[in-house]
Amino acid sequence: MYTTIGWLLSSFLISVLLVRGAIGYARRRGMLDQPGQRRSHSLPTPRGGGIGIVVAMLVCLPGVLWSLPAAWPAEVIASLCAALLLVALAGWWDDHRSLPALPRLAVQLLGVGLFSSTLLATGPSVWWLPLLLLGGAWSINLHNFMDGIDGLLAQQAIFVGIGIGLLAWSSAQPALALAAGLLAAAALGFWCFNLPPARIFMGDVGSGSIGLLVFAFSAMLWRVDHALLWPALILSSAFVADASLTLLTRMRHGRRWYTAHREHLYQWLVRRGGTHAGAGAAYLGWNLLIAAPLAWLAWSHLYMALPITIALYLGATAAWLSLKRRCLRRHQPKGRHVAA
Repeated sequence: MYTTIGWLLSSFLISVLLVRGAIGYARRRGMLDQPGQRRSHSLPTPRGGGIGIVVAMLVCLPGVLWSLPAAWPAEVIASLCAALLLVALAGWWDDHRSLPALPRLAVQLLGVGLFSSTLLATGPSVWWLPLLLLGGAWSINLHNFMDGIDGLLAQQAIFVGIGIGLLAWSSAQPALALAAGLLAAAALGFWCFNLPPARIFMGDVGSGSIGLLVFAFSAMLWRVDHALLWPALILSSAFVADASLTLLTRMRHGRRWYTAHREHLYQWLVRRGGTHAGAGAAYLGWNLLIAAPLAWLAWSHLYMALPITIALYLGATAAWLSLKRRCLRRHQPKGRHVAA
């Protein structure tokens, strides 16, 4: 117990201290997100605070995964840390000066491929690699897309970190459980500075790294028991559904889906007059009232986990479409059509 508390407290404090320092650093370097048409904030705000989460994980993660019961192989730990470092460096570069999409994606795929191939070398067939590459790259980018209003991504990282930690603990995986708990603790440290109105934004260094870690911990759960992937996907359903459906909608309308925009549901909730806190509360409500109970149901009935997951995502799709139409109706001037 004391060891667990010590690791969690270390992750939290490292994050808090570095995020606090990142505020001054970003102001000195001119790393400020300016308000604009594609942004949801009204004041110039420093970015890059996610560096606190990254450093906290790089410092604490190897010790936890190596020293606790059900420890992971050294090569898996090393590949995860290397992948995290690669994704974080690409994000840090992009926070300082714009990094083109293709080099950024190449670095992400390199990191995901390094971790995934090492994980597969411990047991599962190498034929899973293409799916893991796709899932890892999408997780990195969808978490980047969903980092657009105060507190939302940090709140999601706390929820998913705790949820994956509980799934791992229930599967006799203390090392993985505490590793996921480290993510929740580091995200909490950042969240203290990102509550509305945010004093600093996470930046690509943080959002991409969180996406990688959520993917990695979910893949490690899958490595323990394939059926555990489904409750893990349920925990991430709010972000996966919003990002995926928004992307598909933009592609269907022939828009440049890879460019910045304000068409995610959480952004529409703010655009129609809601607050950042209110939109965050809506996603938290989904997580606590729907995702968490169904993740528990899927875990406790693993033979039914896949149908439960499918039903949840169908429900999430219906809820997304309904709320998006409502937002568009409220936003639309008389006699003018606004496409979703």
